[in-house]
Amino acid sequence: MQKSIVWLMGLSGAGKSTIADALKELPPLQHLKIARIDGDELRSTLSNDLGFSTADRYENLRRAAHICPLLLKENDLVIASFITPEDQHRKVIQDVLKDYQLILVWVNCSLQICEMRDPKGLYKAARAGAIQNFTGVHQPFIDPVFADIILHTDHNTIQHSVQELYIGLKSFLNV
Repeated sequence: MQKSIVWLMGLSGAGKSTIADALKELPPLQHLKIARIDGDELRSTLSNDLGFSTADRYENLRRAAHICPLLLKENDLVIASFITPEDQHRKVIQDVLKDYQLILVWVNCSLQICEMRDPKGLYKAARAGAIQNFTGVHQPFIDPVFADIILHTDHNTIQHSVQELYIGLKSFLNV
């Protein structure tokens, strides 16, 4: 198996974290050492000094990308879950991780469905003005020009999306 970094990107509420957690539990992958890094967790620790301006988002994602190889030293697979809203953010990730197998996964879900789900109440808070610079409300999520795998979570179940992701990853991971 080739050590790899799987980067899940998409709007808040698209299912990135749920898919990452479910992927770790798939029986064919349970023998692997898998690390997870999540945008919410990073923002509450290492990046708690950053806001949500374009420059701060860029820096948060740059830091996250630099953490991935450190996690990969002790693991077979690193799964990163970050909104990653713009091409410049994706470019810095690709630049930092150019010496590693990086698999970009777009967790594609419409803003309307993400707002309906709103598992953390973030869209509601953003619409009420309690959160500024929120992607999907104040700032756009720009559809990626490139993704290795695209999951359509607005019309597929999480289980279907996880299976689709696993099938897509098999060729990259050689499992």
